[in-house]
Formats: sequence, C-alpha cells, structure tokens
Amino acid sequence: VGTRRGVVGIFQSTKKLVLSEQAGRGRALEFLRKNAANGLSVANLLAGLSSILCSVNRQYQYSCWLLLLGFLLDLADGAVARQLDACSALGAKLDDFADFTTFGLGTALLLQPQGVLGGLLTLAYVLAVFARLCFFSSGRMSPGGWGLWGFAPTLNSCRPTGIPFTYRGLPCPYASALLASTFLLTGGHVALLRVAAAAMVLFMADCGLYPHDRVLESQLWKKLVYAGGVVAVLLAPTAVAAVYCLAWATSYIVFPFALWSCKA
Repeated sequence: VGTRRGVVGIFQSTKKLVLSEQAGRGRALEFLRKNAANGLSVANLLAGLSSILCSVNRQYQYSCWLLLLGFLLDLADGAVARQLDACSALGAKLDDFADFTTFGLGTALLLQPQGVLGGLLTLAYVLAVFARLCFFSSGRMSPGGWGLWGFAPTLNSCRPTGIPFTYRGLPCPYASALLASTFLLTGGHVALLRVAAAAMVLFMADCGLYPHDRVLESQLWKKLVYAGGVVAVLLAPTAVAAVYCLAWATSYIVFPFALWSCKA
C-alpha cells in the first residue's frame, strides 16, 4: 500500500510539473505574440537613438545605415501587429515615439545644422515630422475614421476593413529613407541635402493623399521589394543599397497610388 501511494504521489507531482511547464510555455508564447510588434518598434527607437549618437560624433555614414534599418523596421511592425492580432494603444504610442526619434530627430541631424539657415531648416524638418505624426495619430484615433483636423477619411490601420488606409501628407519614413540614401550617394553634400529636406518638408506639410502601402501584406512583388531592401541594407555595397532605397522612396513619393496602393 505504501509503495502504491508513493507511486501515485510521484505521478501526481510529475503531472503537476508538466502542466505547470505547459502553462508557463503558453504564457511565454502569449507574451511574445502580444509584444513582437512592440519589440520591432523598440528596435526602431534604438536605431534612431544610435543614429543621433553617430551624428553627434560626426559619423554620418553609420547614421544613414541606422536610419535605413529603422525604415525597414517601421514597415514591419504594423504588419506583424495585424498578423498576430496584437494591435494596442501602447503599440501605437510606442510606434509614434520611435518614428519621431528616428525619422524626425535622427534624420534632421543629417542636415548638419550650422548657421541660421541650417538651424531653421533643421527645426522646420523636425516640426514637419512632429505635425505629420500628430495628424496621423489624430486620424487613427478618431471615431468613424475621420481625422480630428477635418482631413479626408482615414481608417485605423489595425481595423480589418476593405477600404485602404490613406495618409494626408508624405509619411516621414519615406522622407527619411530618401535623405539617408541621398547622403550616402553624394558623400554628404550639404547643399543638396538641404534642398531635398526642404522638398520633403513641403511634401509632409502638403495635404496630398498617400496610400498605406502595407508592403508585407500586399502583392508578391511588393514583398520582394521589401526583401530586396533588407538584403541591400544588410549585405549590398553602399552605392547599391543607396540607389535601391532611393528608387524605392522616390517611387512612393512620385507614384503613390499608381504603384503602392492596395489595389495597384
């Protein structure tokens, strides 16, 4: 009898241990599911902060690579959140903060603000990104899909609808990718960079419509473009990667709906 009780006790203890391990594994997987997209946003934030540090130390080449990495991470985090059904208010705020750090502050420092005009342009660029993100967040959070600023209908990017999400003004990641690519191609030609930055400020402040491209949730060729960008940024020579990202960003700016809409 004693032996039998001992065997039963060992069996029950083993069962509890297995169930406890399964429950712990389930909680861990659920945590990963809910925070995978947030992890990408944090990685984007770290890329932006690192870019700022590089620019402060005048290592602008490294700063450009980090900005292009942030561009790829930003395109991925929303897709991951929707695919895993893990959209949240925290994720949206974290994404906005990461975008402002990387595509606002980090990108503006590429302009090397020296003198009054350079400083004013840098401030204008940062304010344009700030305003751009404020309008996007207002439209995303507004009831019924209408922006709080009276802009055209915008739908929550985490809301599964049949109507493609539409931005007002150029999304700042594309402006950042264009400037970082231009810097790499021209060796940091300040005058050309400032002209390009002024144009990006106008595009971001403009009320023109731009589609939510959803590269990773659209046609196969768009996924291949993204995959090509990852390979170019991580493995390709500087000139090849810069030309690739510049062509990508320019195509979105010049042909937004012809190429990059959900229906294209």
